[in-house]
Formats: sequence, structure tokens, C-alpha cells
Amino acid sequence: MRDFLIQFAPALPEIFVLAMVSLILLVDAAVDDGKRTIAYVLSLVTLAGAAFLTVRDFSTMPVLALGGLFIDDALADVLKLFLYLTVAAVLVYSRDYLRERGLYKGEFFVLSLFALLGMMVMVSASHFLTLYLGLELLSLSLYAMVALQRDSSMATEAAMKYFVLGALASGMLLYGMSMVYGVTGSLALGDMAQRLSDGTDLRIPLVFGIVFIVAGLAFKLGAVPFHMWVPDVYHGAPTAMTLFIGSAPKIAAFAFTVRILGQGLESQVAEWRDMLVILAVLSMAVGNIAAIAQSNLKRMFAYSTISHMGFMLLGILAGSQSGYGSAMFYVLVYALMSLGGFGMILLLSRAGFEADQLDDFKGLNRRSPWLAFLMLMLMFSMAGIPPAVGFYAKLAVLQAVVEIGYVWLAVVAVLFSLIGAFYYLRVVKLMYFDAPRDTAPIVASPDARLIMSANGLAVLALGILPQPLMAICVTAIGASF
Repeated sequence: MRDFLIQFAPALPEIFVLAMVSLILLVDAAVDDGKRTIAYVLSLVTLAGAAFLTVRDFSTMPVLALGGLFIDDALADVLKLFLYLTVAAVLVYSRDYLRERGLYKGEFFVLSLFALLGMMVMVSASHFLTLYLGLELLSLSLYAMVALQRDSSMATEAAMKYFVLGALASGMLLYGMSMVYGVTGSLALGDMAQRLSDGTDLRIPLVFGIVFIVAGLAFKLGAVPFHMWVPDVYHGAPTAMTLFIGSAPKIAAFAFTVRILGQGLESQVAEWRDMLVILAVLSMAVGNIAAIAQSNLKRMFAYSTISHMGFMLLGILAGSQSGYGSAMFYVLVYALMSLGGFGMILLLSRAGFEADQLDDFKGLNRRSPWLAFLMLMLMFSMAGIPPAVGFYAKLAVLQAVVEIGYVWLAVVAVLFSLIGAFYYLRVVKLMYFDAPRDTAPIVASPDARLIMSANGLAVLALGILPQPLMAICVTAIGASF
């Protein structure tokens, strides 16, 4: 019995989340529509409890559990804590928006927690089987979330596109995994890395497998040319769901990518680095150039996401611990910025009005100087303008690229970043120099305003003092690799 408990102890946060989701399902089925706040409160309690269990068993040394399927290490623990924080912010931002549109239901909270559980499994997976199970649990939850507004044709269309393309990407990923398994004879990342480092005569099947795996990973990240779902899903889904999709899953996708490429296929860095270079350059180019033409803020942020994933890939393709650390720092900063950007749309929205057009931000400084300042910080950070933290995040991945001798790639990234600054600064211009198009008072709950203030100020504070978070990322990577 003792050995049984020891095997399951590293997975206690996941077990707790699953148990709480089951409880929320039962409670939500028993209460009236007017008492949906119970599911909201229980969801926040679930996040707090999972955070407590993660901190209590914080692991400085990697611990394999469940027969090698699951790993508890510093990388997983740090990413899980940020996932809890991100999902909690999403729930707070979304509450008023969901209530005004009749979507304040237990289904949203249950799907959010199931998606969180999938992400937790992804960041702690040390085996192709658990990696894929976590990915599919996350993906199926997101498909359902996008389609939750059943009377919206845009949401239904977005969900169908997401599902069909997601199924295609999953098939490519599985095919690549099967080929790598055929070469190595193992699904465990550690065993796979050991056998590949010893060498193999099956180079062609291995390279084919890596190509399909990278293609599947690129879809989950939204990298070009596997990006076609991103703008349509971001635009078509209700903004609360877009906020969720655009923040926490990117952290899990980073972990998924690093686990496979940085741990399982580490010895094959020469094979997958060139693929990531192409994906990164195309993502930065298409993302930044296409975003300029957008008048819808959600679509603009969608193309912005594509470009940011290109920047994050710069750190991963470095293939070093400093590169992985800079990519981890970048994705955490991106999640923070994405929370603030979509959170601001939610704050300015009201019943019958979606504040998702660029013109809706005209004159925001006259309506609310504080919210305009917070949006200014978020736009500066996304553009990589100091003193916001986005500048330091981009600098860190550029340094990782330069360290491996890819100076030309760093120059290309800087040029595309300059192009991207245009559409971010356009939002600032609309807020501060144009007359307001909408003069209705901004009504938002005190907790949402508080979280938004903390979000915007965190972007500024981390830009002034980025070293603590960067040190956490580098230390977590160093302790896990």
C-alpha cells in the first residue's frame, strides 16, 4: 500500500483537480440557474487547492512515477503554478461577460478545469502516451468551449474548423510518434533519448517521424503554415473562450514541445532545428504583416499570437538550456500579455456590445485614463518597447539565437518586430489621440478591475525587474534537463 501511495503522490494535484471537477458536475446538476456562482467559487477553490498541493510537494529533483509515464520536476511544478494563476484570472475576467450572455453555466467551469487537467498532464508527461492523452483532453475541452454558445453561427463554424484541423494535426503527430517508436522501440522519452544518442541506422524513418512531429507541434502552437485556424477561432469564439485559448494552452504547448524535442529528441537537434528556423521566420513574417490589415482586435491579436509563437520558437531552436529558459520566460510573459489584452476587451464589453473593434478603443483615455494606461503598457510589452517586460523577453530569445551563431536570424526577428510595432502603437494612438466613439460608462466588477490593474502593473514591474522570473525559468530548466 505504501509503494502504491508513493507512486501516485507526484500526481496528487491532478487527482485533486479531477475529483473536484466531478464534484462540480454533481453540484451544478443539483442547483438552480440562479446559483451558478457555486460552480465559480468551487473552481477557484480547486485552483487554490491544486496550487497548495503543487507547492507542498515542489520537486527540485526529477521524480518518475506511474511506471515512468509521469514526471514531477521543477519545470512541471513552475508551469503548473502559472497555469493555475492564468486560469484563475480567466475565470475572474469572464464572469460578467458570461452572465450577460447567458453562458454563466457549470459547463464553462467544468470544461475549463478539464482543459487545465489536460495541460497539467502535458507538462508532467515523460512518455508519448501521457503526452498524447493530455493533449487530447485539452483539445476536446477547447473544441467544446468554442461551441458553447450554441445559437452563434460564428462560434459553431469556428468550433468545426478547430475540430477538423485539430484532428488532422493529431493524426500527423501520432504518425510521427509511431515512426520514432519504430526506430527506438520505446515510447518513454528518457529511453528514447538514450537509444538515439547511441546512434541508429534507421535515419530516414527517424527524420520522417521528426517532420510529422514538428508539423503537429506547429499546429498546436499556431505557427505558419499551420496557422489557418488561429484567426478564425479567435474571432468566432466568444471572447471569454478566446481569452482561455490564447493564454494557458500556450504554456502547455511550450512544455509539450520542450519535452519532445528538448528531452526525447535532444540528440537530433540538427534535424529539427532547421525546421524550427523556417517555422519561426514564416510565423514572424505572416503574423506581423497580416495583423496590420485587421480592423477587428481579436483577429489582430490572433495574428499577433502567430508572430509571438515564432519568437518563442527562437529560444527552443537554440537547443540549449539558456535557450529553453528564455523560451519559457517568453511564453509566460506572453500568457500575461494575452490575459491583459483579451481581458481589456471583456472589461469594455457589455450586454449586446462586443468591444472587439479597433474603433471601440478610440478615446479610451478620456473615458478611463487608468484603463488606457494599462492598455498602453500591454501594447508596449507586445511590441517589445521598454520598460515593459516584452522587451526583455524578446531580448532573451535573441541572445539565445546569437549564442548559436544565427546572427542573421536575430536580425530578421528584429526587423519583423519593428513591423509589428506599427499595429500595437496604432491602438495607443486611437486611445490617446482620437475622439471617443462610445461614451457609455465602463461598468466592470471590482475584482475584474483589480485583476486587470495587477495584470498591467505586472507587465511594467517585470520589465523593470525581470531577473527573478528569468532566474526561476533558467533554474527550472537546469534542474529538469
